[in-house]
Amino acid sequence: MAEVDAVQPNGTPAWIDLGIPDLNRAMDFYGAVFGWEFDVGPEEMGRYTMCLVRGREVAALMPNHDLEATEFWWNVYFATDDVAGTVSKAEAADGQVITPPMDVMDKGRMAILKDPVGGQFGLWHGNKHIGSRLVNEPNTLLRNDLVTPDPGPAREFYPKVFGFSLDSEGHLGEGDFTFLRRPDGHEIGGILGDPSATASSWGTLFMVEDTDATARRATDAGGVVQPPYDMAYGRIAEVKDPFGTPFTIGSAKAG
Repeated sequence: MAEVDAVQPNGTPAWIDLGIPDLNRAMDFYGAVFGWEFDVGPEEMGRYTMCLVRGREVAALMPNHDLEATEFWWNVYFATDDVAGTVSKAEAADGQVITPPMDVMDKGRMAILKDPVGGQFGLWHGNKHIGSRLVNEPNTLLRNDLVTPDPGPAREFYPKVFGFSLDSEGHLGEGDFTFLRRPDGHEIGGILGDPSATASSWGTLFMVEDTDATARRATDAGGVVQPPYDMAYGRIAEVKDPFGTPFTIGSAKAG
């Protein structure tokens, strides 16, 4: 487990949030699945709602007011100490700016980008809000990986933007997977080349104590869950919330 009390190093997944049509329904679902408590923000902040474990922020939910929206996803934000400078690097590496750099009151500074293969991600320069304050323990964020049918350009892009190194050593299995590591060697996630993927997206994996039990709670709360299965690193299951938002849950293997 890890309690986070300072701004994370550049390139670290620092925050996640989700915009959905019905905030109350989302709180009911994620509260049932993860036991989260919620701090609903005021109307002037768009009811941006902090999800809490032991009183610490682990994620956020917010109403999506786009009546035409049909797809929803967990947004991952990478830490940076220079949002504008990182945006410039991304543009030079053929990235696309979706939301230009902007201040979020005294909470921090952000931007939203797409990489050259269409994977969307955010940047976060924390101030009063540093990001997730609890990670790598049950019911919190464990990791993010980019799944894409075209991994080559992505593997060129992220090292140029964040200074990541690429490492395929130590991966168990035959998949086309590459670890992304910060300059200090810390693994922040990876890029999975999957020819069957219909689009490129950053996935979100939440750690849980018991994958099967959590999968049952998700089903009972109105989610759609694929059967849990064992892999090299543990037991996982793919879940969609009542709005179709995909995410993954995972626990250590039994025994």
